[in-house]
Amino acid sequence: MDRVALRGLKARGHHGVFPREREEGQTFLVDLVLGLDTTEAAAGDDLTRTVHYGIVAEQVTAVVAGEPVNLIETLAQRIADQCFTHEVVREVEVTVHKPDAPITVPFDDVSITILRRRP
Repeated sequence: MDRVALRGLKARGHHGVFPREREEGQTFLVDLVLGLDTTEAAAGDDLTRTVHYGIVAEQVTAVVAGEPVNLIETLAQRIADQCFTHEVVREVEVTVHKPDAPITVPFDDVSITILRRRP
């Protein structure tokens, strides 16, 4: 399986369990690795035979900016579901970073990574 990766997609969202997170929002970063077969696209130099990563990037950042959820686990699943609306995508690895998480000790990042495969 071939891989198309998008790293560091950035969007502001209002996800979290605390009222301040919901009211003020914060920046989330998303990394994606899309699994698909690019053989036909490469052979024909044909964008319609692969995934348009520009469109995927717009859709994923819209999910982050969209309806708030409590957990980044839920947000990651919604992003994976959005990626599967592209028929050629067979699997997706989603990492959601929450670098401004409300933690009381110094830290660099909080993230969740999920791997989903199309049945």
